[in-house]
Amino acid sequence: MITSVDSSVLLDILLNDPRFGARSLAALVQCQNEGKVIICEAVIAEISPALSLQREVEEFLDDSGVEFIAISRGASIEAGQMFSCYLKSGGKRGRVAADFLIGAHAKIQAERLLTRDAGFYRNHFNGLKVISP
Repeated sequence: MITSVDSSVLLDILLNDPRFGARSLAALVQCQNEGKVIICEAVIAEISPALSLQREVEEFLDDSGVEFIAISRGASIEAGQMFSCYLKSGGKRGRVAADFLIGAHAKIQAERLLTRDAGFYRNHFNGLKVISP
């Protein structure tokens, strides 16, 4: 089983979120027990501000057992098309392309997505299995 992880879950862990930190860590460990855990460029970019140095980002990823898998061309194209449809249908500008990159990466290059934003991903990525901590 390949699980893609959204930045919300990793930020819970990195920032020791009092409400979600323990649940997010437990969910991440469960996913690791069931197979490979991956992230894409957008997730790295979103978690990087929580750490001071590039070395710290790399150490966190190495220590957490999360593997970086680059977004494929097909996933990138799907993300752009879905983002365009979202905006044309009146979607809020609060959503950014990174959300769609993360969803398309999970849909095409993994079997499921671990996120705290389950409603958004379920609504916009039909066929993607979404799990929440």
